[in-house]
Amino acid sequence: MTYRVPFVDPKEHYRRYRQEIDFAINDTLSRGDLVLRQQLRDFEQHLADFVGTKYAVGVNSCYHALHFSLLAAGIGAGDEVITVGHTFVATVSAIVHTGAKPVLVDVSEDFNMRPESLEAAITSHTRAIIPVHLNGHICEMDRIMDIARSRNLIVIEDAAQALGASFQRQRAGSFGLTGCFSFYPFKALGGLGDGGAVTTNDPEVARFVTLLRFNGEDRETGEYRCHGYTALLDNVQAAVLDVKLRHLPLWIEHRRTIAALYTRLLEDVPNLRVPASSSSDYFDSYQNYVIRTDRRDELREYLRSEGVETLVHWPKPMWDHKGLQLDRPKLPQTDAICREVISLPMSAETTEEQAEITSNCIRKFFQAENRGSKQGVSHAYAS
Repeated sequence: MTYRVPFVDPKEHYRRYRQEIDFAINDTLSRGDLVLRQQLRDFEQHLADFVGTKYAVGVNSCYHALHFSLLAAGIGAGDEVITVGHTFVATVSAIVHTGAKPVLVDVSEDFNMRPESLEAAITSHTRAIIPVHLNGHICEMDRIMDIARSRNLIVIEDAAQALGASFQRQRAGSFGLTGCFSFYPFKALGGLGDGGAVTTNDPEVARFVTLLRFNGEDRETGEYRCHGYTALLDNVQAAVLDVKLRHLPLWIEHRRTIAALYTRLLEDVPNLRVPASSSSDYFDSYQNYVIRTDRRDELREYLRSEGVETLVHWPKPMWDHKGLQLDRPKLPQTDAICREVISLPMSAETTEEQAEITSNCIRKFFQAENRGSKQGVSHAYAS
């Protein structure tokens, strides 16, 4: 189906930046720079500078960034790692594959880790915390870091959806031992395929992740230092990402403009919860613009019929997937979110006209459903 308002528009994205992208690819290929060459080193340095850390190590997915971070922290069998139930399954899979036990806690109204739930879940076996910065909004990192320091716990940030977001002027991926990023094609900074990175200020962690990503080999000496993995960020991908990274600040500003427009156009729609404006401590990058309603499925079908493409992240909790063999926790907020959330079109290419079309369709749906009811809007989250 062709949508008049696509969720993202990779064709238009490529059209706008084709000259720069093609040059980066052709230059890399013409030099024969395919594996572990200067383009990757340049991107890693520029990414570290952008995030505000000393090091960045390119890997081939955010899953590997998370897994390698846990391994670098010494997490293994007998350990517990606390993270949220409302996240992509890779966050939890990374814990499981180390042999550790994932402990899932509930989220706050902003979809991010609830510090009170985190603190209540800590046991004598807890070794690490993975806060997930969802939708381009950072967790309450001051409280989470205070809890971690007081209990001697390691913090690994899942910042897959938060590149460029900040809390108290500090960017996502620079708070914990590591930050873990995704360059999946539809992220704010997306590659031509999958990709990821680990950011850190710890030279030993950066060194260990660098070994793990290329089969444990020390490329300087040819010595294999450990049993590693094949998980390198390809050089061509790095070259393209380095080009795009230069545009990212403007893309984020555009996302913030579109988000503000959505909020203004939807602020008085009944039976709809929209993102509240964050406090001055937060700078949101709006990887997603997420609304909530108990008429989610009907609304989404109506938008589809009107040519507006939307996305639902995780329509059922991960523990309902029997193949994952996870314990069933009592997380009422996560359960409700899975039933109610819907992500509206949002990208660097989303136009104000498209946001207006989407918003008008939503207003028409609720006008029909509520017969002109004048209920007031409540906000999905506030910081």
